[in-house]
Amino acid sequence: MNALFKHARQKCLQWIVNHPKKFFTYSMIFLSVSFVGSLILGIFFPNETVFTIKPPALYSKSQMSQHSTVNNEKEMRKIVEELGTLKVKRDRKQLQRKDSLRIEYLFNQFQKLKNGY
Repeated sequence: MNALFKHARQKCLQWIVNHPKKFFTYSMIFLSVSFVGSLILGIFFPNETVFTIKPPALYSKSQMSQHSTVNNEKEMRKIVEELGTLKVKRDRKQLQRKDSLRIEYLFNQFQKLKNGY
C-alpha cells in the first residue's frame, strides 16, 4: 500500500515537472473556485457565532448595558464575600461536601459574570 502511494506521488511530481503551465492553471482554477465558494458561504450562510460578540459597556451608549454592568459588579461582590466566608471555613477545616459544591457553583457564576455571558 505504501509503495502504491510512493509510486503515485512520484508520478504526480513527474507530471508537475513536465507540465508546469498546466499545473499553474489548474492550481489557479482550484484556488479561484474555492475563494468564490467561501465568499458565497460567508455571505449567504454566515456563521452565527461570528456576530455574538458584545461590545464593552464603556463604548455602548445604552443605559441598559451600563445598568447590567453595575448589577454584574454587585453580584460579583456578593460572590466574593461568600467565597471569603467559605475560605474562613476552610481555614478552620470545617468544610463539608455541600460547601465544596457551593464553591464550584460560585466560581462558575463568577466566571460567567466576569466574561459577560
